[in-house]
Amino acid sequence: MTIARTRLPAGKLPAARLEALLAACRVPRGSGVVVGPRFGEDAAVIDVGPKYLVAKTDPITFTAEHIGWYAVNINANDIATLGARPRWFLATLLLPEKKSTARLAESIFAEILEACRALGVALCGGHTEITVGLDRPIVVGLMLGEVEKEKLVRKETQRPGDLVILTKGIALEGTAILAREKAAVLKRRFGAAVVRRAQRLLFDPGISVVREARLAVRAGEVHAMHDPTEGGLLSGVYELARAGDVGIRIWKDKVPILPETELFSRYFGFDPFALIASGSLLLTVSARSTAKVLQSLAKKGVHATIIGEILPRNKGLWALEGSRLRRLHPPRRDEIARLLA
Repeated sequence: MTIARTRLPAGKLPAARLEALLAACRVPRGSGVVVGPRFGEDAAVIDVGPKYLVAKTDPITFTAEHIGWYAVNINANDIATLGARPRWFLATLLLPEKKSTARLAESIFAEILEACRALGVALCGGHTEITVGLDRPIVVGLMLGEVEKEKLVRKETQRPGDLVILTKGIALEGTAILAREKAAVLKRRFGAAVVRRAQRLLFDPGISVVREARLAVRAGEVHAMHDPTEGGLLSGVYELARAGDVGIRIWKDKVPILPETELFSRYFGFDPFALIASGSLLLTVSARSTAKVLQSLAKKGVHATIIGEILPRNKGLWALEGSRLRRLHPPRRDEIARLLA
């Protein structure tokens, strides 16, 4: 069997294959596209006049619970990582044949509207249908935002000597998903209180990074932001460095891991660094601004930690754990895809 016909696992395309596909995308001159299809970029940026329009689309596929809430927040996060404000949301709802009810549609709409209200976003359109071949609902979101041109955060502005900051802790989203999808077995092992806490991570501290992104860019010299989602922190760091054409060294011992994530990872035997991680924000900040950014976040109750540094491109991508320095590679598959397969 040729490589081209090899079946791929669920989740993101392998990084090298995706990079090759995106490299072949050419944006026509005069299109107004400022940031187009590029590996590691969170959203597209289009010049539409006095401000930039920022656009993002992303589906929710790993879980069916609170899918409307996920769809709004995941897409809003990627708008915020470019320094933009999320403004308008469109949603495509694909509901499963033979399992759809009016109540299901109503609950997803209610979640979308609630999440939009919380972020000050207008739901302005979309599409809803009952689809053949699905076993659970899927929501594909499209978020539009805007940013003043001089305030756009570009990953290309990263430079050696910048420090890498992570907010909250890794695998917040993945931990919440596992607590919902594997609730029965986890309750028997760790008790209902632990599982409830893990389930609440979706809302407290929550998977939105919009607020902390705004705080950071107001406080200091932020050169890049990235929302580590599928593939966890390892994929997020890899994408951040590749998009900025820089090297990076992450200090894994400095990375905060939630207690519930630790418990679940030992029980199920997964790598928390490769578990879907919405809710954390990666920031690349000039060394002279780091203290101000950390202080600004702390004042608003957002825990943040310095977890690495930016290196020259020729120094490569590395993860330091204890005294072991290893090449940093994105995981072939997100742990959540393996655990829920």
